[in-house]
Amino acid sequence: MKLHDLRPAEGATKKRKRVGRGTGSGKGKTSGRGQKGQNARTGGSVRLNFEGGQLPLTKRLPKLRGFNNRFKVVYVPVNLDELDRLFEAQAEVSQATLKSVGLLGNASDPVVILARGEVTKPLSVKVQRISAAARQKIEAAGGSVEVLGYEVNKRLPRS
Repeated sequence: MKLHDLRPAEGATKKRKRVGRGTGSGKGKTSGRGQKGQNARTGGSVRLNFEGGQLPLTKRLPKLRGFNNRFKVVYVPVNLDELDRLFEAQAEVSQATLKSVGLLGNASDPVVILARGEVTKPLSVKVQRISAAARQKIEAAGGSVEVLGYEVNKRLPRS
């Protein structure tokens, strides 16, 4: 097989429509544009978001306002290498102790433990979320994990 032998698959190519080539072609005279009007003219047709004079959807939508989900929970990530560096063996890791060592800005913030680094000491961890790999590493080091619930305040006023 050579380059000049290559052909597209059967039915893959289609002849282009040649308009304005006489009445016998089926697309002669007005070339499929109908009789007069804006769309019959050269360069005719309305712009993309034109809705016949009605205020277009793009102008009706609020601009640059965005949306804040008031029920979204943002967890503060804490990695295992930080826990190993800052806590002694058999220490309890909770929101209060994380705040006291400076890993948490606000003691009421929910915490997620992630698996970066290694744990060499047994720790008692009580947090809102923990990754599966982090749980495995803590339990392998002889520690325990307790997942606390976190309640989202759904009685906030609508903003």
